[in-house]
Amino acid sequence: MKSGVLDAVRAAGGEIFGMTSEPQSLATEAEEAWEIGFPCIGDPHHEIRDDLRNRGWLSLFANEDYGHLRMRSWASHPKGYFQPAVLAVERGGRILYRWRCRPQYSNMSGAGQRPTPQYVWREIESRLGRDDSDAPLDEAPEFARKDVSWPVFLSILLAHGWFLRPRAFPLGREGDTPSVPAPKMMRRIRFFTAGWLAAFLVLPATWVAAAFAAWAAVASFGIVEIHRQFQHVPRGEPTD
Repeated sequence: MKSGVLDAVRAAGGEIFGMTSEPQSLATEAEEAWEIGFPCIGDPHHEIRDDLRNRGWLSLFANEDYGHLRMRSWASHPKGYFQPAVLAVERGGRILYRWRCRPQYSNMSGAGQRPTPQYVWREIESRLGRDDSDAPLDEAPEFARKDVSWPVFLSILLAHGWFLRPRAFPLGREGDTPSVPAPKMMRRIRFFTAGWLAAFLVLPATWVAAAFAAWAAVASFGIVEIHRQFQHVPRGEPTD
């Protein structure tokens, strides 16, 4: 909406819809609270997702709902949550644009970048009014910035949990536990690293090594949990 793409789409005779794997009550709440300016539709049982796949328009990856690292008790995904995607369809059914997130460690298991609205609209505009075939799946869209690496992403989640157990960042909904902004976690990581380096310099190495091994053993449980819950699908099509 802020980019002006919403107005451009409507000026061209189109409309934008948001789709979420949350129930309609939460979809409506998000639509109103975030003032997104277009309808948001809940698809908790993946009926729309299944229809898109059956039509051959777009197949979305989905992941089981593990509870968002215990941080969002209000979230509800009866059949899991599907990964982000963008689909533009002409009235006659011709595909003008399609992109889907393939969850991998390189894009933080789907928590990374989305195509910029301006880029998507340019791609759609270039196909409007043309008697052409369906647009292919966009495998290299334009993103606003580069995603952080998987090790850095893990470190940020661990820092948010004070390096004992990873914590997801809340979405700002009432009932969420407040937290500091994600960018400030890098400062926390630097202090944590500097603390261990200083300890190795001024304290007996065997003591510090033993303490570090104990910390690593505790932190490993959270790291294993992240790898169990987060997806990494480098190839292939959705199987569910």
